[in-house]
Amino acid sequence: MSIFFLLEKPVLASQIILGVLFTALGFLIFYYAFRLVEMGYVLRYRKPMYNHFYLRLRKLNKTQKHILHSQFSFFKKLNKKEKIYFEHRVSSFMQDKDFIGRDGLVITDEMKVLISATAIMLTFGFRDFYISLISKIVIYPKKFYSNMNEAYHKGEFNPKLKAMVISWEDFKAGYAIHNDNLNLGIHELTHAIHLNSMKERDVSSTIFSDSFKELTTLLHSNESLRETIIDSEYFRNYAYTNQFEFLAVIIENFIETPTVFKSKFPEVYAKVKQMLNFNIAGY
Repeated sequence: MSIFFLLEKPVLASQIILGVLFTALGFLIFYYAFRLVEMGYVLRYRKPMYNHFYLRLRKLNKTQKHILHSQFSFFKKLNKKEKIYFEHRVSSFMQDKDFIGRDGLVITDEMKVLISATAIMLTFGFRDFYISLISKIVIYPKKFYSNMNEAYHKGEFNPKLKAMVISWEDFKAGYAIHNDNLNLGIHELTHAIHLNSMKERDVSSTIFSDSFKELTTLLHSNESLRETIIDSEYFRNYAYTNQFEFLAVIIENFIETPTVFKSKFPEVYAKVKQMLNFNIAGY
């Protein structure tokens, strides 16, 4: 056997290792260069460079798709391509979360689809729509006793347990009247998105968090606007409990009565729209 043949093996192995290293280095350079470029784009336009990129689009089964089409009115506002992306995200969100029934409640497709669709509606302008602070969704038939403050609740979000807990009766009631600015699902999911944006540093979380800071600064610096908002009684009093409840309430109003919101408080409306990167017809 030629000595040159014996030498070829370590040489070939070295070339493979170098090739892998250079490929990885090239990928890292491209990744961080893209992050740098996108951050400049975000600072200028206050939105991500893109939202939707999927190697494979997931679909709902026939029953789940019927529920989405017939019971979730927001879905009807989307164009054809947006509906495909929305369905993919609902399916992905459903598969990512554990749905747990309490007090004898049996989890149904209706529960999974409508709760997931609410989450996707709120994060449809985000690139990362999973809300990683939620790993399980616990559903009670009605109001439930909470050990957090020893009281009965319609819903709550527990970041330590990564759990959103809701009353199904009250979740459904939130969609029974579409313009009363009371929606339990939107309210509790907004809490989760808000806290998640403070934890994560992906581009959408950064935009959400920074936009909320801008909104807070606007309201703190503009006493006249602040007083006008309170006097208008457009937002229910619960909004003024703390900054977390304020955000959850104004996003309920943003989703349910966008035209009224925009006409009354255009500056605040614009900040919420920027926060959610919401570019859907009717908003």
